Amino acid sequence: MSDLVVICFPSEEKAEEVRERVLNLQKEYLISLEDAVVAVKKHDGKIKLNQMVNTTAVSAASGTMWGALIGLIFMMPLAGAAIGAASGAIGGALTDLGINDKFMKEVAEAIHPGEAALFLLIRNMTADKVMDDLRGAGGKIMRTSFDHDKEAALAAALAGSVPTPAAPPAA
Repeated sequence: MSDLVVICFPSEEKAEEVRERVLNLQKEYLISLEDAVVAVKKHDGKIKLNQMVNTTAVSAASGTMWGALIGLIFMMPLAGAAIGAASGAIGGALTDLGINDKFMKEVAEAIHPGEAALFLLIRNMTADKVMDDLRGAGGKIMRTSFDHDKEAALAAALAGSVPTPAAPPAA
């Protein structure tokens, strides 16, 4: 089961910087992500989503290739490529992988203009090493599906402090 984390940052640049740090952790196999999106609230109030993968562009490119190959069979590769690109782009635009776009826009409505929210959909992670790398990154947790202890550890790491371990229960 995946966990969702939403962290608010004062700027788009800071959110992108932290997303890049997390993506580097993924290259080191310390975290496995399903999605990592930066939502920015523009000064006119509109929400812009910076997705990791542009499904429209990827699908259009794939559609162009397949359309050209099929077009070759019918001696019309250019027409096939154009039809394939158009159908691929439409299919890609209708595809929503990872975190639901509507949900991200609704959550991002709560941030101030100029701020950005980093949405992470985490399959699994080595929590202590990821928290160490994010120590002092800043940002404020908006939402998580973590348990209270893990959420507190993340908040402490973002703030740059070392969390104090919970006291053992009295006997």
